[in-house]
Amino acid sequence: QVELVESGGGSVQAGGSLRLSCAASGLTYRYYYMGWFRQAPGKEREGVAGCYVGGRSTYYADSVEGRFTISRDNAENTLSLQMNSLKPEDTAMYYCAASSQKTWWLPSRSMVKEEYNYWGQGTQVTVSS
Repeated sequence: QVELVESGGGSVQAGGSLRLSCAASGLTYRYYYMGWFRQAPGKEREGVAGCYVGGRSTYYADSVEGRFTISRDNAENTLSLQMNSLKPEDTAMYYCAASSQKTWWLPSRSMVKEEYNYWGQGTQVTVSS
């Protein structure tokens, strides 16, 4: 049984930083996607950052490129998202997600929520101006 548990959300002023973590268990695939998505009230869930577990590839949404960094600790089975230079428009519920086996890394597809099979419960990030 796959379980994803996020932590690290909170409230911060614009320009500040937060680090999200996702503890993953039950994932036995060799190659798969893991990613971070976010959803603001009244908006669609959107991809923020993705990575290819088994490879070393990452991909970012244009809106966070250069400010956010996704990383995977294979020994600890955790996925992290370091968020710097936060803006009020980054305010949302952030979700960790994992796919089933993926033979190929298609960067843009890592931003598509339909590519993922497993989701965490989310952690709230609020950025005030």
